Amino acid sequence: MRFAGLSNAATVIRASKRICKIWRSFGVPRSEFKSTISKIHRCPRREVNRLENEGTTELQSTSRDRESKICSGRSINVRRQSKSGSRNPKNPARSNKEAPKAPYMREIIASVSRILRSSTWEEAQRDLKAIPVKWDSYTVNQVLKTHPPMEKAWLFFVWVAQVKGFKHDHFTYTTMLDIFGEAGRISSMELMLKEMKERGLKIDAAACTSAMAWFAKVGDLEKAIELWKEMKEGGYFPTVVSYTAFMKILFDHGREKEASRVFKEMIEAGLSPNCHTYTVMIEHLAGSGRFEAALEIMNEMREAEVEPDKATCNILVKKCSEFGEITAMTKVLRYMKDKSLVLRLPVFLDALESLRRAGQSDLLLREVNPHLLAEELRSSSDVNVANPDSKIVGFLLCKRNFAAMDVMLEAMLLKNKELGEELVSDIILASSRRGFIETALLAFLLSVKLEQTLHSRVYISLLGPLLRSGRVHDALKIAEQMKKEGRSLGIYLDSVLSLGLVWAGKPAIAAGFLSSSPTSEKSSLTYTCLIYVYLQSMEVEKGLETYARMREEGFSATLGTFEVLILGMEKAGRKNNAEFFRKERRKLLQRSFSKGSAVPVDESLCDLFFASGW
Repeated sequence: MRFAGLSNAATVIRASKRICKIWRSFGVPRSEFKSTISKIHRCPRREVNRLENEGTTELQSTSRDRESKICSGRSINVRRQSKSGSRNPKNPARSNKEAPKAPYMREIIASVSRILRSSTWEEAQRDLKAIPVKWDSYTVNQVLKTHPPMEKAWLFFVWVAQVKGFKHDHFTYTTMLDIFGEAGRISSMELMLKEMKERGLKIDAAACTSAMAWFAKVGDLEKAIELWKEMKEGGYFPTVVSYTAFMKILFDHGREKEASRVFKEMIEAGLSPNCHTYTVMIEHLAGSGRFEAALEIMNEMREAEVEPDKATCNILVKKCSEFGEITAMTKVLRYMKDKSLVLRLPVFLDALESLRRAGQSDLLLREVNPHLLAEELRSSSDVNVANPDSKIVGFLLCKRNFAAMDVMLEAMLLKNKELGEELVSDIILASSRRGFIETALLAFLLSVKLEQTLHSRVYISLLGPLLRSGRVHDALKIAEQMKKEGRSLGIYLDSVLSLGLVWAGKPAIAAGFLSSSPTSEKSSLTYTCLIYVYLQSMEVEKGLETYARMREEGFSATLGTFEVLILGMEKAGRKNNAEFFRKERRKLLQRSFSKGSAVPVDESLCDLFFASGW
């Protein structure tokens, strides 16, 4: 069997030596791969030279034929253009008029993806029917690969199957299967595999590899191994990606010997390892503390003309930082400096902390990563290198990247990680000001979990957008937190929040919230809101008792108070009480016209809330 990609016997010998070194690093005995090396050496030099000469001759003849066709095509086009130009000389305007350009396929795919993300399914169906496109396997597959929400992707998958002239193939099924696996819907993924078998669709290596990876991710290793065996026995011809994915699964579950045998099978099948294959082996070796073997694999990559990329170097530096391996880290950093590769910020911070703990110079690290040498990173005294999440969140806040900040805050909530009070306050203020309420709420929940005490203006900056958007339940959480800390919302916010709870169908919660307010914060507006809450829930006696207590405590009834009482009494069918409060309202109007004095703020707000018609 010929080894793919080799051009002469010397290269064959060098390749076999590289393979031997890689297998020795995993402890594979020489007897297991001796037969494989002998197969590689069977390709004689004469055969290699003959094939090389034949390939060169065929390539030259093909290129000559292609050039002749291009030249002949150009001459035909020139003659056609000259004839069409002389056919209609009287109307040059018609010849200059261009037909409207059809949209590019990438624009159509982006438009469909946008519809699925931003519209309800009923609206999306109407918009999809209006798109001038003939649905084929390629278009549907590209739409699904934009990863719209899982439910919308499935509804689109079912809808497009009903379009006349369209039929799903193994490409669309594989992509839908991958979407289910990514969402953790393993049962739905198995159903897709079953449907593919029932419909006689080809289950290729890509489908098996995807399903195998998702099975392993949820911990079902036996199912992943079973699918691997089925793929090999079914003649699906695993690719380099399949072999690499299965090797990583075995490495992650501590089956190193089985992973090395899979690597040997890949070489015997004539497949050359790619950068990702080497990276998987390097990550496993470095993760188990065998840095010399990992560096040896890295050298073998370069000899095989497969250069370690940014991901490989970041993984190796991260593992070196975790184990405090400064020598190996220095070698990797020198290679990165030569190849102009850089580290990601979290890896850079881990490496910086590791060098400081070891008492080593960080000059090389900073030379490799000049983009991270911003003035704030070098000179700020409050950088907590041990907690890089705080620094990342700070950078995201400076960039106003609220979407990425949501992901970071959710992870910090789950892992109960620390974040400074000032940074939390800045996040809430900035996101509330720009309308990113979800980000502000996540920061607030994190502060509650960390038992932090924020400034009143921070809470109030979030209360406003929540109340304006009708999210009274979230606003209630903030109000309760403020009362727990002994803060006051003020009579205006108290009233607005209680009215919002009433309109949201929660009058009992509104009544409890208003009743819990201290006596020093009570006012005509507060009592009127409480009366309104009781009358809306048809608790008339409690409403009248509240009115009586309001008058006993010396608070004046306003036009708004009487408006609430009159409407509540009429709604309850108590006409006598309604007539009594009408008379009281007339007396109040006469007194106000005769005095002409200034009205207190709380009474003005009460009239504004409940008696705007007056």
